[in-house]
Amino acid sequence: MLRFARRVVEQQATRQLALIDRWIAEEERREAERRQGEERRPPEPEWLIQYGLNRRNLDAVHVGGCWAARKSGRCRPATREQAIDALRQQVPACPHCRPDTALGVLD
Repeated sequence: MLRFARRVVEQQATRQLALIDRWIAEEERREAERRQGEERRPPEPEWLIQYGLNRRNLDAVHVGGCWAARKSGRCRPATREQAIDALRQQVPACPHCRPDTALGVLD
């Protein structure tokens, strides 16, 4: 009877170890995918231009990491020249990130 009990415990332990090994392998795979995704993510743009609801009007100019730009969801990446040109055309600068100061374009 004791030999039978030992075999049962051994089989259960082997099964549980195999299950834990699968969990470890899955977590390692997920972590590798997450790291790979971070490495492949394009760099954050330096400047953003926020468009209006009709997608034609320009609403504001932002620095690339501005939280207000992310919150609006209506921004597109812009080059330094495009951002300066928009500011010169009286497109308002974001009051939070102050791109006009960062670009050296002050009224």
